[in-house]
Amino acid sequence: MPSPHYAQIVGWGKALPVRSMHNREFERLVDTTDDWIRSRTGIVERRIAGPGETTATLAIEAARQALAVANLDPRRVDFVLVCTCTPDKLMPAAAPIVQQAIGATRAAAVDVNAACAGFMYGLVMASGLIAAGMHRNVLVIGADTLSRWLDWKDRRVSILFGDGAGAVLLQATDQPTGLFASQLRADGAGADLLHIPAGGSLAPSTVETLQLGDHFIKMDGQAVFKFAVRIVVDSTREVLEHAHLTVDDVDLFIPHQANVRIIDAAAKTLRLPAEKVYTNLDRYGNTSAASIPIALCEAIEEGRMRPGDNLVMCGFGAGLTWGTAVFQWGVPPSIPATDPWQSAASAADLARRRHRAQRIAQRAVAEVAP
Repeated sequence: MPSPHYAQIVGWGKALPVRSMHNREFERLVDTTDDWIRSRTGIVERRIAGPGETTATLAIEAARQALAVANLDPRRVDFVLVCTCTPDKLMPAAAPIVQQAIGATRAAAVDVNAACAGFMYGLVMASGLIAAGMHRNVLVIGADTLSRWLDWKDRRVSILFGDGAGAVLLQATDQPTGLFASQLRADGAGADLLHIPAGGSLAPSTVETLQLGDHFIKMDGQAVFKFAVRIVVDSTREVLEHAHLTVDDVDLFIPHQANVRIIDAAAKTLRLPAEKVYTNLDRYGNTSAASIPIALCEAIEEGRMRPGDNLVMCGFGAGLTWGTAVFQWGVPPSIPATDPWQSAASAADLARRRHRAQRIAQRAVAEVAP
């Protein structure tokens, strides 16, 4: 039998902080209103990480859900990619922490930092690892807690972001499905348009950097807006052309959930009908690398994906970085998700699988403990 050269998504999961922060709370913090935020961004509320909730803990929960849906022993995971720009610590990376917690004791683990485009980078990289025959099961997680880097008195930035994590499990298959075409790009000339000035080797943390607020996110909103609309349109057209498809062949478009005006402007230019564009940023805001996998999970839950559907995903973020991919949905019927997966697999069944995955993880960790 020839070696598989395709990668399909067979598991998925998401994790969100408990606390929901409505726009009305900002009315007490800055000069703004609920109506203004909605009209300018499309955001109504967002989730904010609380005590005990971190990038790693959210990533772990999302990963466990993905493994449960796929019903895969975590010891069969070959590689864990955590796409984040907000790891729990500067060192070590978040990925080894996640790898150990889920019991993927035979897996390599590394972080990918492409900011809000991170998940797209991870998805394409994972597909390449599988297509090259190097690995069979790769876990890709987008997770960020940007609320920890916000100046809550900065109306331009603080209203935009939320926290969360989303994960997918990619598995090798000999069926021609999965990634059809992709584009990963960067433009370092725009590095200062969206950045955190201090806290790295260029400007280590000092009393002065703290007093200046240089550990908070800084953004040139207008410049980033123009960049985002142009990149979403141009990169989507290019990957469709590379895949020998047209906009009419797209069954679902999941863009990075940054701002509804960016999404609407790009969709209008591409002539994508509203029913083919998935958005959920009204509930979560911009969750950075987590936004696309969270949206993908919810699209699956709502029954928006069917085998053979052409899915286009596009992410963009600090760097400047962007990534776009045409991905054909090819989950086999044996996976409880070809129909709305809540009806195909009961909550009790999914809970049972999650508990089983956690028990396996505990045993796997115990086996390698000194």
